[in-house]
Amino acid sequence: MIFQFTYETVLGDVTFVEEDGALLVISMKSDHGGKVAETPLIKDAFQQLSEYLIGERKEFDLPIRMRGTEFQKRVWRALLDIPYGETRSYKQIAEAIGNPKGVRAVGMANNRNQLLIVIPCHRVIGASGSLVGYGEGLEMKEFLLRLEKSLP
Repeated sequence: MIFQFTYETVLGDVTFVEEDGALLVISMKSDHGGKVAETPLIKDAFQQLSEYLIGERKEFDLPIRMRGTEFQKRVWRALLDIPYGETRSYKQIAEAIGNPKGVRAVGMANNRNQLLIVIPCHRVIGASGSLVGYGEGLEMKEFLLRLEKSLP
């Protein structure tokens, strides 16, 4: 069964979606078709996100389920390897997954990431260091990167 619950955060409303003991979605969009219920996992995920947003957490310890193509999953796993407070370019991610010409495809995979912040696609930037392409808007990407840079 799929469960979802929405919380108000400093980012705005964030919805968490769980299925069979794993998080499927963390999103700014509110309706994901699940039964509205605050499960223990969803409550824990919200707690960990809240700790992240006030600088008390740098890594998440949550069971997640990535839904996507094998290529997308490779990209998302590479994103999980980007340390807190650091960034990588789309090109660096493409090279890390063994597809150096797949820069645009890496960008599309980032766009399909359904686990906001936990899979840190906000840490991926343009080759010139510019902030480009974030599904929740560049202001939020800048906010998250600033948050991570400002804390030890």
